[in-house]
Amino acid sequence: MKIGIVGLGYWGPNLIRNFLAQKSVDEVIACDMKEERLAMLRSKFPNVQFIKEYKSLLTSDIDAIAIATPVDTHYNLAREALEYGKHVWVEKPFTNSTKKAEELINLASSKNLRIFVDHTFLYTGAVKKIKEIILKGELGEILYFDSVRINLGLFQHDVNVIWDLAPHDLSIMKYLLYDKKAIGVTACGISSYYELENLAQLSVHFQNNSCFAHFHVNWTSPVKIRRIIIAGKKKMLVFDDLENSEKIKIYDCGVDITSTESVHNALVQYRTGDMYSPKIDQTEALNCAAKEFINCILENREPLTCGVDGMEVVRILEASDKSIKNKGMMVSLNSSSEEEMYKPSNEFQEYV
Repeated sequence: MKIGIVGLGYWGPNLIRNFLAQKSVDEVIACDMKEERLAMLRSKFPNVQFIKEYKSLLTSDIDAIAIATPVDTHYNLAREALEYGKHVWVEKPFTNSTKKAEELINLASSKNLRIFVDHTFLYTGAVKKIKEIILKGELGEILYFDSVRINLGLFQHDVNVIWDLAPHDLSIMKYLLYDKKAIGVTACGISSYYELENLAQLSVHFQNNSCFAHFHVNWTSPVKIRRIIIAGKKKMLVFDDLENSEKIKIYDCGVDITSTESVHNALVQYRTGDMYSPKIDQTEALNCAAKEFINCILENREPLTCGVDGMEVVRILEASDKSIKNKGMMVSLNSSSEEEMYKPSNEFQEYV
């Protein structure tokens, strides 16, 4: 198999390295408009062919193209690749609108081509282990998903902090809370330096109030935090991605309500038991993602992180933008039409 990679900024070299490591890949061709980037990488990857023209990549005999460019270029680059019969790998977020994502999915389907969206965290040993724990029922019914992803920088010039940082944790949420239906989004944020929000809070509401998810993203924090807390009725879990050894900690703790006749008479008991940290697979996530992309092509199947998954994350991102612009208004996720998407519905009228 031959793989093309377009966009050799921060993430492109990582893609080159991981695709070169795949046994099924015979050749990698890398493309970027900036000659200085090509010159810098030629010595690092002597077995890779480097070119400047994307059209040359499209007309070559490669099987697939990985797109690692700014989000506003994803749609056009992916559409051209699909029209030329190439499978596509697209970095997160998939596109800058749900409509564009849907068009790419339909185009790929009509040509029997695969779309892979690089929600890298779903291929980490930690997230795989959390999914295993949830499927075993160890946490019990999930009550809430709480995420913090903050640091100092890096400011983006094309998207706000939600579009930059939230896709990671939104994709994790959708993967882990697979049996819960998200119905609405509320968000608030602030633009302290220019027109794009640098700090934001995003909440996802689920059908029948079965769960609640909250996301805090920030480019202007004095400390770097990458933490997710998942609370179940039986146990609770903390995933700290900055921990070197104990990334996952499971706490045998919770709350028991022995009477629900009234809030004043409710008997609340708190459980505090042992904590343990399970062993997780240390294989590089991007290596696993590259392998999945290749295998889904060879096996003619949809990948774990397909275009539809990417589109659903984009739908939440779009809704968050609308909510911020309307001072935290609840925005529906139930309709595919933009008009209905931003129209309050009776299903979550209690929130507004």
